Amino acid sequence: MFKLFSHSPINRNFGLLVIRLGVGLSIIVFHGYDKLVGGPDMWAGLGASMGNLGLGFAPVFWGFMAMFAEFICSILIVLGVLFRPALLMLGFTMFVGIVTHLNMPAESPSAGWGGASHAIELLCVYAGLYLTGPGKYAFSLIKKPDEY
Repeated sequence: MFKLFSHSPINRNFGLLVIRLGVGLSIIVFHGYDKLVGGPDMWAGLGASMGNLGLGFAPVFWGFMAMFAEFICSILIVLGVLFRPALLMLGFTMFVGIVTHLNMPAESPSAGWGGASHAIELLCVYAGLYLTGPGKYAFSLIKKPDEY
């Protein structure tokens, strides 16, 4: 019972699994799926956000990449497969979201730091996961015994 509150590797690995499942599944369900079924029309609107970074071309492609990150890469996070590349894509997507919210007109309800807060929080979670790795309870393509 008291091992639940220890700093043992099993608790650390179980904690990483809980974070991966919670964050990954919530992004899939509440963000990625809508973008997946939204199709090219939605992707074009999403991809227009890249104009804030000076990349105004190919908005459908950039929107598709946002959907790919939030849906497919979140599945990879849940599974722990291609973990760090998936986190890089998700982190970049959150960075674009932050820049987009900060460049919205002030009268927009999701403008500014308050509107960007969710993307900032997720960027921090993705950075932390990138640094720690997926933990022991992951379907990893390459496992090193001394990694855990």
